[in-house]
Amino acid sequence: MPELLIEVGEAAVGGIRLDRYCASLPGAISRSRLKNGAMEISVNGKPAKLSKVVMPGDSIRVSWEDQIPEDLFPEDIPLDILFENPDVTVINKRQGMVTHPGAGNWSGTLVNALLWHWKISAPEGNHRPGIVHRLDKDTSGVIITARNPEAETFLQEQFRCRNTRKKYIAILSGVPKSPVGDIRTNIVRDPKNRKRFTWSSDETKGKRARTEYRVLRAYGTYSIVVFTLHTGRTHQIRVHSKFLGCPILGDPIYGKKDRFFPDATLMLHAWKLSITLPGESLSRRFIAPVPARFKKVIMTLKGSAK
Repeated sequence: MPELLIEVGEAAVGGIRLDRYCASLPGAISRSRLKNGAMEISVNGKPAKLSKVVMPGDSIRVSWEDQIPEDLFPEDIPLDILFENPDVTVINKRQGMVTHPGAGNWSGTLVNALLWHWKISAPEGNHRPGIVHRLDKDTSGVIITARNPEAETFLQEQFRCRNTRKKYIAILSGVPKSPVGDIRTNIVRDPKNRKRFTWSSDETKGKRARTEYRVLRAYGTYSIVVFTLHTGRTHQIRVHSKFLGCPILGDPIYGKKDRFFPDATLMLHAWKLSITLPGESLSRRFIAPVPARFKKVIMTLKGSAK
């Protein structure tokens, strides 16, 4: 992971915000690039925010996973559009598409495709225009994007206040002991693997996460399950499926290669999203049809059950 080490000089006499100090140095990265690309920031060995005031003699360490681009370009990438009006574009995101640019994925993202579709260029330094929530790269399904700043603020507030309703469908390797359930844990980063998260009963650690589930159908040692999210933590459903002892089929991080479906990719799909659109008073529901990869596995499971 590349790092930038900065010893704060006399220019910071009296104190200055960390991001402003970094941006003032010759050849240093800008405040917007720090905000969008920094993975870890510390001052004198302790985690720090960009707003922290630094003083002469302080030692700043900034790390990120990849070089941060100055510009973002539209790309002609096909989109499966479920709904569109002057304020929003609702998309059925394909599996394998990254939602917004980030470390190692600076092109080919949903944002690149939207910029082409909307026929606009991204504001300088903004690598997530229109994005108000996200889906993991290997999760397919419904995602709503904002076409203007007013709509972006309106939608972000609904997600922040949890006024949306999100349902996912998944195929699990295993069958939960109870056909319905309400999982409430805290989710923390796995200290042994920073690409993974895990659960904790300690409410002082990580972030609170709540997921309801309902088993639709079981086929031997596999099950089709609908999840309702009450919070939106990274990898939440994947971690809570593991918590149930039933990881998602095809999950390369929280599961293992399945002997009956060795080529399965992540069987997780954002199925339904209920949300109020700008200028409207009633909630709308958008549905992304169950994808072909699900139907193929389900047909095999039905055939083996006969």
